Amino acid sequence: MRVISGSLRGRKLLAPQGFDIRPTTDKVKESAFNIIQFQVPGARVLDLFAGSGQLGVEAVSRGAEFVTFVEKDEASLKILYKNTEILPDGSFEIVKSDALYFLKNLPESRRFDIVFADPPYDTSLLDRVADDLSKRDFVAPGGTVVCESRADKALPELEGFAKREFRYGVIKLTVYKKSS
Repeated sequence: MRVISGSLRGRKLLAPQGFDIRPTTDKVKESAFNIIQFQVPGARVLDLFAGSGQLGVEAVSRGAEFVTFVEKDEASLKILYKNTEILPDGSFEIVKSDALYFLKNLPESRRFDIVFADPPYDTSLLDRVADDLSKRDFVAPGGTVVCESRADKALPELEGFAKREFRYGVIKLTVYKKSS
């Protein structure tokens, strides 16, 4: 795993080990950032289910102003802390929390320009994040939510968001763009 583009291009990142771990592939990560490339500079980013933090690190490398990493797994947190050592001071925070609990307790005034939601596959977590999107106002006007799932995972249409899907073999990105 590595940073693909930006000020940290080529820097290697640590990845968790094990059969239940599924880091985003470089191809899918590059495709996701191609979709949102003009939104990244100066953005406030939320990396839910952060794992190793590679999506948030990539965002900072490409000019995001600030990233909030949310992760609850101890092994992933150790790797996340190591991977964020290359980031500038003041450009990120790491929150040890369940992602859904974090969203439920987020102050109403806090908004993100870009949200990455890449939970473990074969769970209801993406459905629950989509439900939170329809109930809570944590995405800034014009903001984008990028969800990664298996290609056969259906996510709902959401009022106030335009939805697009991009397939990469067995992986799908579902991108929600909030109305301005």
